[in-house]
Amino acid sequence: MKDQALAIARGAADSGEALNLLREYLQAFVLRSLHENEAFRSLAFVGGTALRFLHALPRFSEDLDFSLEDAKSYDGKAWMAAVKRELVLAGFDAEVSWNDRKTVHSAWIRLGGLLHEAGLSAHAGQKLSIKLEIDTRPPSGARVERRVVTRHLTFFLQHHDMASLMAGKLHALISRRYIKGRDWYDLLWYLSQRPAPTPNLTLLQNALDQTQGSGFIGSGDWRALVAGRLDRLDMRAVREDVLPFLERTQDSELLSSANLKALLAP
Repeated sequence: MKDQALAIARGAADSGEALNLLREYLQAFVLRSLHENEAFRSLAFVGGTALRFLHALPRFSEDLDFSLEDAKSYDGKAWMAAVKRELVLAGFDAEVSWNDRKTVHSAWIRLGGLLHEAGLSAHAGQKLSIKLEIDTRPPSGARVERRVVTRHLTFFLQHHDMASLMAGKLHALISRRYIKGRDWYDLLWYLSQRPAPTPNLTLLQNALDQTQGSGFIGSGDWRALVAGRLDRLDMRAVREDVLPFLERTQDSELLSSANLKALLAP
């Protein structure tokens, strides 16, 4: 399986695409391991990587994000031990760390030597890292779906539906204290779909109440709230942030305040 990952990277058009494809293959490997260890009885896949794997978002992603839906069989530490074991058996030089001291449990999966073998680093010791996060106290109101996915590998996923994924993205756009260009690109993608999806406002409201204070912000005002943040954006920085992750680099030019405001108009 390591040979397959390297072959995918070596067949890329350039080093940026090779890195994205290599990381994505490993994300798929981790997701398959979680499936085989029955983690999706407890977890739902969320976030930008979920949007790519489930709905073909044309940008790559770095992290794997999950929401804890059922705590009865939750065993994150054991799942991460299984991920490490399976990576090693597949020929990877893998190390996995686990931290469950906060509400959001996290793991770092680090692969040694892989970037060097793929021709992406001159340093044999440089590691490729993937972060995994599990929100163990997510806001209520998400709708969950299940399906089999094939991207490099085939596996079963439990995940939030499109409306709930969009609510999670809107919550990040409204409440995140720093600017992340990938969030704005994802919003552009959501709003340009036809028909444009409707966000899960119950989930969004519960998320806003959880992070901003109960009743302080109304989810029904999401268009105005997001548009208000646009006026404070450095769109050049937004485009530069997302550019390395785009399948089509020219898509970055679509990220403008005018385009986003037009899409946000009711």
